[in-house]
Amino acid sequence: MLDESTFDFISLANRLADASGPIIRNYFRTPFKVDQKGDGSPVTLADKEAETIIRSILAGERPMDGIFGEEYKTSNLDAEFIWVIDPIDGTKSFITGRPIFGTLIALVQKNEPILGLIDQPINKERWLSARGEGATFNGEVIRVRACPTLTDAVIGTTSPELFNTTGQTHWRDVAARAKHVIYGGDCYTYAQLATGFVDVVMESGLKPYDFCAIAVLVEEAGGVITDWHGNPVTLNSDGSILACGDPRVHREIMDFIRK
Repeated sequence: MLDESTFDFISLANRLADASGPIIRNYFRTPFKVDQKGDGSPVTLADKEAETIIRSILAGERPMDGIFGEEYKTSNLDAEFIWVIDPIDGTKSFITGRPIFGTLIALVQKNEPILGLIDQPINKERWLSARGEGATFNGEVIRVRACPTLTDAVIGTTSPELFNTTGQTHWRDVAARAKHVIYGGDCYTYAQLATGFVDVVMESGLKPYDFCAIAVLVEEAGGVITDWHGNPVTLNSDGSILACGDPRVHREIMDFIRK
């Protein structure tokens, strides 16, 4: 639900992406230092500066809201509205010059994602969704495509190495039955699902800044997204994600997981 003006929230999300995009473009395919975070994942000045400008705008316009970002500390998480930010989802793609990463901006109300934006600043592609308002790609309405069975499906994951032992078993069972399997892409693969080019994305170990924005986008485009237990995606989800364009293939995969 959106208690305040939906238009105002959407406008602000667009402005946040408009502000961070030029920073990311300025660094893309240029020499820059890549640091390692404590978990071994890469981080760059582009990640940090993009999140900094988003936070500065939110501090000025929505000072009472919470912020849950990837690069800096969380703040005010007991607020009704929390902005969940990943300045560059897919940093490995970014540092290798592959334009299949994205900026993720989500708005969560009482733990429920209600707005989601994916911005690809190099290709100038933007997916936007708000609860009850549908989903768009560069302003045009988008929908998932029909896919009745797993044998008809194009499925993707960022990397099978990111699954734990149980997750790898689930992934192998599902992937072996699919029509085509693709790897890499992070949030970009979910965007392609919402646009009708991919049928299933299956991942685990994600953080709220990885999945809150995509949850709204997939659902508002007509798809289904849950955790691996079949629960709705919330700020407190465990990071196991199954996104499907067609509820029939979602049910089929859930049966494999439950077995």
